[in-house]
Amino acid sequence: MPSNFLPRNHSRTHSSRVAWLVLGLVLGLMAPVAGMAAGAPALAVPDSVAVDISHVPQVRQSSTLPVDWQRGAFMEVFVRAYKDSDGDGVGDLKGVTQQLDYLKDLGIKGIWLMPITASADRDHGYATTDFRAIEPAYGTLEDFDELLRQAHARGMGVVMDYVINHSARVHPMFTSAQGGPGSPFYDWYVWEEVAPTGWDIWGKNPWTSTPVGSYFATFGPHMPDFNFRNPAVLAYHQSSLRFWLNRGLDGYRLDAVPHLVENNAKDWNDQPESRRLTGELTALIGAYPQRHVVCEATANPQVYAAPEICGSAFAFGLERNIVKAAMGDKKAIQAVADYFTTAPQTMATFVGNHDIFAGARLWDQLRGNRAQYKLAAASYLLRPGTPFIYYGEEIGMAGIPNLPGDEPLRAPMSWSADTQRGGFTTGAPFRPVSPNAARFNVAVQLADPHSLLSFYKRMLALRNTLPSLTSGSYDAPKVQGRVLAYQRTLGGESTLVVINYGTRSASIQIDGLKPGAALVSAYPAGGKVLAASAGGVLRLRLPGQSVRVYTRKP
Repeated sequence: MPSNFLPRNHSRTHSSRVAWLVLGLVLGLMAPVAGMAAGAPALAVPDSVAVDISHVPQVRQSSTLPVDWQRGAFMEVFVRAYKDSDGDGVGDLKGVTQQLDYLKDLGIKGIWLMPITASADRDHGYATTDFRAIEPAYGTLEDFDELLRQAHARGMGVVMDYVINHSARVHPMFTSAQGGPGSPFYDWYVWEEVAPTGWDIWGKNPWTSTPVGSYFATFGPHMPDFNFRNPAVLAYHQSSLRFWLNRGLDGYRLDAVPHLVENNAKDWNDQPESRRLTGELTALIGAYPQRHVVCEATANPQVYAAPEICGSAFAFGLERNIVKAAMGDKKAIQAVADYFTTAPQTMATFVGNHDIFAGARLWDQLRGNRAQYKLAAASYLLRPGTPFIYYGEEIGMAGIPNLPGDEPLRAPMSWSADTQRGGFTTGAPFRPVSPNAARFNVAVQLADPHSLLSFYKRMLALRNTLPSLTSGSYDAPKVQGRVLAYQRTLGGESTLVVINYGTRSASIQIDGLKPGAALVSAYPAGGKVLAASAGGVLRLRLPGQSVRVYTRKP
């Protein structure tokens, strides 16, 4: 936000309060709201503005989940595309609930629900029209509550996207704001009388002119930014976060937090004010026991992973090196080896997600090379951090060609070999199924011990049964040729992970082991026991494009 906003907003505070009262009286309906930020007027909301901005106090909710549940792998679920329970061609919350046993069997410990609140586009989901309501196509609050109950009964936590930076242009609050400074919500968004010049965000002008002024929208005119210099805005979002936490939600993925405050055309990304606000939100969520927060912060993710800001953030940049390493790129292999020597172990790792800027579907990036696919999976599922698997990744779902924007990444989940419905729905799916659904689907791969799905289950089983892989240290990373090795230790348990990214067999020397240490093969299971030399040295030779995991226990 340009720095000249703050004085201008302050100069009209008194007139705005009067305008709010006048607007309410003209429409004949006043609804004072308790719990606004100190110094903010009690906001009178006309019935014509159908929005709940009431204060929501904290209702402390205990947790039945394991203390370290958030260190296991998460599944990122696009509800619209996951499972349709009623045959209307659109996925829903009941559909997700129906597949919880599948997720538990896979080894998933947490579920990230992409936006499930009411939205304008009903697909992308990030143009929110009600921050305290379920998208009608996905079901009801009761369906949400049941999903939480069933997930918790299986030891899985549930977090959801919270789109805090902006609302939809058709959100009732912004619709009211477009009436001009007399609107009770005008100061809830970022306005200037005349659009400032010199702005460029990702090649676009973020300002949109209207008859009542120009508004700011980082992600396009259809999603105007909130004005976080207005205390009432923060108070509203804090209450909305508590609304879901009070129902038992286990945390949030906070969307686009580096963009909460823009100071000017030069200083618009990742400002100190945005970090401070994110820290306040994280503290609010952390006031509930065993809740988890992960932030989308593309520019400086490791900074946002600091406990005083977010605690965890997606490891943007690492995903591209993992994919390149799987292809045998030596520079990328070294980058993968080095990452957690400096990055916090709370980073959220991934190889793909719902945004095309993070890359195409993993299957498409690797051109269907299943050996490389398994290497990429092992590269982040066995390392520090919290892995986030994008739905369908575990079966090698391909993207849909010839669709715009992010749509190629958001095909209906391939549950069966049906090339028309994919087992996703009994009706007509809202979008074509993945082009490789006939072979790469859950039903077929569950029956194949050599499938991608079976490999993911084995990697997650290792992570879930070996505490050193869940929460252990990251020690002695070493790259020799195209072979990467590292050790992870927790208490008396130590695990050695070795990955050969090359297509030919290759050797690596592991130093620094205990003299004569015996290492048992955890993957593949049943391999022979290896022993370090009297000098603590072990020489290993691995087949091309292979993964080996060894454990040493006292």
